[in-house]
Amino acid sequence: MHEFSLIEGVLNMVRDSASQNNIGKVNRVKLVVGRLSMALPDSLHFAFEAICKDEDLFREAILEIEEKEIMCDCLACQRSSELKDIYSFICPACGSNRIEITQGRELYLDYYEGEEVNGAGSNGG
Repeated sequence: MHEFSLIEGVLNMVRDSASQNNIGKVNRVKLVVGRLSMALPDSLHFAFEAICKDEDLFREAILEIEEKEIMCDCLACQRSSELKDIYSFICPACGSNRIEITQGRELYLDYYEGEEVNGAGSNGG
């Protein structure tokens, strides 16, 4: 399950930023995950909960995931379309395989929200 290593990498980024910004408690972590990234949201949530439950910084944190559908531009018919099947790279409008993927590969930390050590609210990332 590569989702554990992905979440650990994200949490390392948040830890570093939180340390630099005097954040003592993280409330929310938001990821953007495209369907082509092959990172499963349920597995990401499971990994997040498993890793965070014993760490004070993340103990009450919520993982929010924004899923991005697969979008393509067809070079044959010039239409922009959503691809429903991740294994079929064919334009749904005209059937051409001359497409360019424009969305769906995303996998990144969008932001996190936390509280400063003194209790004041703050955003990071």
